[in-house]
Amino acid sequence: MWPFALVLTFILTAFVATAYFLQVQVRDRALTERVAAVAKLVDQKLGQDTHLMRAVLMAMQSNAAIAAAFASQDRDALLREAGPLFKDLQAEHRITHLYFNNTDLVNLVRLHSPKQFGDAITRTTTAQARSQNAPVHGLELGALGTLTLRLVAPWQSAQGVLGYVEMGEEIGHLVNEIHETLVVDLFVLVDKQFLPAQQWHQGLALLKRQGNWDRFAQQVLVAQTSVPAPVVIDDTVLTALRAGATRVFSQGDKTLHLAMLALDDASGRRIGDLVVMRDISGLQQTFQRSIATVTLLGLLVGTFVLWLFYFALDRVERDYQRQHDLEHQLLRLGTEHARILQIEKLSALGTMVGEIAHQLNNPLVGVVNLAQLAAREADDPARTRELLAEIRHAGEDCHAFITSMLRFAKVSKFERHATNMAQVVNETVLMFRQTVQGKMPVELKFPETDVVLEVDPILLRHALFNLLLNAAQATEGNGAIVISLQAQPHPDTGAPGWALAVRDHGKGIAPEILDKVFTPFFTTHREGTGLGLPVVQHVALLHQGFVSVENLAEGGTQFAVWLPQTYSDRPFPAVQTNPKPTHVAQDTGR
Repeated sequence: MWPFALVLTFILTAFVATAYFLQVQVRDRALTERVAAVAKLVDQKLGQDTHLMRAVLMAMQSNAAIAAAFASQDRDALLREAGPLFKDLQAEHRITHLYFNNTDLVNLVRLHSPKQFGDAITRTTTAQARSQNAPVHGLELGALGTLTLRLVAPWQSAQGVLGYVEMGEEIGHLVNEIHETLVVDLFVLVDKQFLPAQQWHQGLALLKRQGNWDRFAQQVLVAQTSVPAPVVIDDTVLTALRAGATRVFSQGDKTLHLAMLALDDASGRRIGDLVVMRDISGLQQTFQRSIATVTLLGLLVGTFVLWLFYFALDRVERDYQRQHDLEHQLLRLGTEHARILQIEKLSALGTMVGEIAHQLNNPLVGVVNLAQLAAREADDPARTRELLAEIRHAGEDCHAFITSMLRFAKVSKFERHATNMAQVVNETVLMFRQTVQGKMPVELKFPETDVVLEVDPILLRHALFNLLLNAAQATEGNGAIVISLQAQPHPDTGAPGWALAVRDHGKGIAPEILDKVFTPFFTTHREGTGLGLPVVQHVALLHQGFVSVENLAEGGTQFAVWLPQTYSDRPFPAVQTNPKPTHVAQDTGR
């Protein structure tokens, strides 16, 4: 049982481990899909805001007053005409930056900071708008550490380009909008190499924000949702997230799942990262319950299978033990049976030897006695000749007995071939009529069509002749011997076959000797050898058949030799002394 238990434990462990890893894959795939949704939503939000700013710029360019002020490079007129529009955009659409730059990219007016002007604007979006002479947009890092979506477009007029208008919005509001839409928390990190510490601190003071420059070695947090950044986020975690991994942490009663998106500016360089954090506490509890359920179910199934296997193995062991005991008993019985058979063979051999000795001894004793009398009666020639005649008669009896024994031994020679049964019977009846003195009537009852069987015709004639001799000895008066052949299946196996029967009209066989008629040397006639019926039985066995005998109710005895239609490798029972009465076919003989 231990090897099976170990294998079952391994299978259950593998099953639980597989379920666990599948759950982990489902959880990671859900976060990956959520991160992809964040990236897609960020692009959509930035695209929508870009379209909005482009529409505002087109509307502004159609304003004649603003266009005239920009064409004349009049700062006061630009502040007066564009100032109210900027306040509306700032209040309603979160526009945080609005620049008017001349053709040399020197700032003319900053509407969000009017006191600062006259400096050259060298940002990527502005330079690309000038070189491409077309609107350009993208994310850029501001001087105060703010990440801003900027749109720069040339102001086209009939006289040519008047200058460049720049509009921007800080992306802090996108973080909150994505949080409300996808139920995730976001943290915007900027690489310190792109943001001097002094400018970042100035931005905190100016924008009245809070931050910790020294929390991370390579990056600084510039925007986030309302949830504070977990303390588990450190440089090691950021390095792993930046490499594409995900992390799961527990903080209090919450389970947090972290992933990261890259932030690229308008020039295509990576200036920072967007950390996506999802609260998977409910999912984790469901996950843990599922694993616990799977483990418990696996243990229950494993226990049941182990018990079932133990039960089955116990039954198999008991059955094997019973079979083992039975084999030992059969072996012992087989040994005892073989010994009994050997004893029976020796007993039969002794009986046969005794019968042979008896059959030979009686005439030999007579020969000795008669020889002694002949010696004493040597002076009387007539008496001597009479005694010698008796001695000759005794010798002839011994010779006849030895001849019968030799015929019995020759029965074992067996050569079968296709034989017409009617021909065998007719030849035997002809020989019987020539041998038996007197006219003993014989009736034949055969089927209308020829019956051809695979038999040894010589042995079959010998057996039928013995049955006819016995029938002739048993028949009284003028009764006829009836020979019949009819189809008859084997009584035990149902195999097709034919019954060759010989019926006499005698007194029948006494019930007490009915079971002895096939015993060698058993005879009720003084002149008989007791070998005729054993020969018949032996011939039937050689043909895979059997011999039956029965006393008929209307008088007489019937011996029937059953022969198979076709031969097989399986022998049939040898002798049946009380078979069921056979049906007599239509009488076609004479």
